[in-house]
Amino acid sequence: MTVALMWEARATDGRGAELLEWARARAGELALSPVRRELLRAPQDRVLVITWWEAPLDAELPELPEPEADLITRAVHRWRFETVPD
Repeated sequence: MTVALMWEARATDGRGAELLEWARARAGELALSPVRRELLRAPQDRVLVITWWEAPLDAELPELPEPEADLITRAVHRWRFETVPD
């Protein structure tokens, strides 16, 4: 089964590029390597990291931590999804 972990944060005003670089560095430092990893950005200085893993939905998988409080406007949002057969 494939599991996708999604991590989304919103940077404080004008710090979107800094948050993106922070997330890129942390995603590269995960204890295990995902099958796939993608970093995305959106308006309002939002950053999204999606990692794909070959694991059951409830597997213990490494996740990105919370950035420093002064870099984000709110707590990080996290979601976990599993693939659904066609």
